Amino acid sequence: MVTTHELGHVISGTLSGGQLVHAELRPWRLPHSHFMPDPRPLATLWGGPILGVTVPLLAAMMIRRDWAWFIADFCLIAGGTYIALAWISHEPLLDTARLLKAGARPWQIGMFCVVTIVPGYMRFRSRCIEWLRPTANISTKNLEG
Repeated sequence: MVTTHELGHVISGTLSGGQLVHAELRPWRLPHSHFMPDPRPLATLWGGPILGVTVPLLAAMMIRRDWAWFIADFCLIAGGTYIALAWISHEPLLDTARLLKAGARPWQIGMFCVVTIVPGYMRFRSRCIEWLRPTANISTKNLEG
């Protein structure tokens, strides 16, 4: 999720005419990207969260395997939760504060959080329950006697 999120910033920033100065994409470090100039910061900033959840979803649709959907659902939860927690923290260097400063409306951010966290959580939870459910086929007769 972190890599696709940051690549989303890089792709959207570049497509909107920004000049990439520096990008850190290694997931074990704090990923970030800097554009100078960035003529459309709102497009650059939204590109991260949107592509961060869309790319794994599209990959899962193409791969059509349970493990791919598991990852995609996790990315939905992680992407929405990151935006929500960054909003709560008011940390000026995180995406949410920067989105608000660039002109995003609070309802847009809230909608992104709801549209990602709720279905991501529901699907992820359902898959976890399904995978963790015992698969042994025990008849009720054996349980009663």
